[in-house]
Amino acid sequence: MALEFEAKAPNVDEKAHSSESAEQLVQRLALEKAQALRAEPDAIVIGSDQVCVIDGQIIGKPLNRENAVNQLSQQSGKTIRFYTGLAVYNTETGTSDVTVDTFDVSFRKLTQKQIERYVDIEQPFYCAGSFKSEGLGITLFSALNGKDPNTLVGLPLIDLITMLEKHGISPLA
Repeated sequence: MALEFEAKAPNVDEKAHSSESAEQLVQRLALEKAQALRAEPDAIVIGSDQVCVIDGQIIGKPLNRENAVNQLSQQSGKTIRFYTGLAVYNTETGTSDVTVDTFDVSFRKLTQKQIERYVDIEQPFYCAGSFKSEGLGITLFSALNGKDPNTLVGLPLIDLITMLEKHGISPLA
């Protein structure tokens, strides 16, 4: 978006609370991540978080090969939904905006060999859903459906632009 920014990692526990829905989880974590940097002077802080849901169950990052293969095996031939929470926090005013965007991914029917080969090539161990849609992961899909393709990557830019404009920041100004 041609805006100067600085990336910082917040220290936030990403575990879900027992009765939290996927939407509630990503909304809470996005806001906690943005507010974790509230000590930054005169800053607009962006936080985001993403999970996918397979058969009604919240699935996070696989962290290793075995989990990635298992996640992709579960997704084969199915449509899964991604929930991406986005928060913008203004450290000067203490105000924040939070939203959740969804994105549906339909998987082709995949063989075990295709899944294992994909995981070995891309090593998507730190990606919700065990794939990188911006890379070879696109070969796994039969259809994608959502308002903003950036949501699938983890940062819904269409919503972010709207939120930043509320705080007086516009990429085209």
